Amino acid sequence: MSTPFDPDQLKEVARRVRRSARVLARQPTAHRDDALVQMAAALREHTPAILEANGADVDAAKQNDLDDAFIDRLILTEERIEKMARAIEEIVALEDPVGGYDRMWTRPNGLQVARRRIPLGVIGMIYESRPNVTSDAAALCLKSGNGVLLKGGSDAFSSNRAVVTALKEGLAASDLPDEATGALGFVDTTDRAAVQTMLTLSDELDVIIPRGGKGLIQFVNEHSHVPVIKHDEGVCHVVIDERAEPNQVDDIILNAKTQRPGVCNAVETLLVLESAVDDHLERVLRLLDDASVTLHLCDRSTDVARDAEIEKFYEADDEAYATEFLALELAVRVVDDLDAAIEHIDRFGSRHTEAIVTNDYDRSQQFVDEVDSSVVLVNASTRFSDGGQLGLGAEIGISTTRMHAYGPMGLRELTTTKFVVLGRGQVRQ
Repeated sequence: MSTPFDPDQLKEVARRVRRSARVLARQPTAHRDDALVQMAAALREHTPAILEANGADVDAAKQNDLDDAFIDRLILTEERIEKMARAIEEIVALEDPVGGYDRMWTRPNGLQVARRRIPLGVIGMIYESRPNVTSDAAALCLKSGNGVLLKGGSDAFSSNRAVVTALKEGLAASDLPDEATGALGFVDTTDRAAVQTMLTLSDELDVIIPRGGKGLIQFVNEHSHVPVIKHDEGVCHVVIDERAEPNQVDDIILNAKTQRPGVCNAVETLLVLESAVDDHLERVLRLLDDASVTLHLCDRSTDVARDAEIEKFYEADDEAYATEFLALELAVRVVDDLDAAIEHIDRFGSRHTEAIVTNDYDRSQQFVDEVDSSVVLVNASTRFSDGGQLGLGAEIGISTTRMHAYGPMGLRELTTTKFVVLGRGQVRQ
């Protein structure tokens, strides 16, 4: 059961995180790495308690008739907890961005100027149903020298509390000084008023990162007094043209839609150029239908579906094209040409992830140049839009905000730079 909400208590938690974060930022890499090692070990030790808490959350979610995609993101198993622990250990192996110099140069007057990497400060994480975000965010923030205040969704409250309990035990057993271990903070209540209070803590928090549905993102963006790096929904598209190789089209579409449909980098709309209809559309619709994907079809693709004797489908409209289904559902639209496909993406996309399947170099380059998205792929599944898959290690999420990071946010994206200037007594004339 969560504790009654006290705004003053939450402010004090945030202040404690800020004080500890200043100490944490000064710790050597080895000490921060040891903290992560101990956190991973504590997760494994606390697996029974975490599973018990998660079971209560899952039972409540089912009783509340939450959808299958939501419950899939909520469920923890021994295997998933082990993956959470391994994800923390993988962060240990990553290069520490803090303290490094991006550039150094010398001015004509002899001043040496450099840009040095420093933590962002204190990060407020507001997220929904995935308990693994709790451990991922904590590990990434602490490795990069940041404090973090975690506010998970009420449907995963017991799971998140159990995970944080384990992580704090690991921190306490690490080489970090006691003054630094408070850099991990947790909002220990399900009261929605806590989010509103967090958004006012501009003296304690340096940035808010929301991860969740459109409603959460809009609320945070509209009410926050703290700078926001949005991690918006994933209305992702795959475009195919007539020069795409059939086996690539089939593999990419099925992987992007069916491998794990309840995640933000799953494809939600398939755009088929008119010139590709004869070569690809009927075959692809059959594959999707065989994979139990519910189809939302435009008029042109409806005609093809009927010729293919596909019986179950729905009419696609603007609402379908703007929907992040997070399920085995897909909107399909035939467009005149690549310009029309890009126009559709510009109107309905969420700047998350977009892909094209083509062997036409000029088209691929037009797609790369003109599509406004944090991740753009050519001849690859949208499921690769992920920090680990792109070589960043774990990610705190996928930013759909251009400032200051765009796309998957790993360790480096959780830092900024300050100028360091070395002189020999120079004064400005």
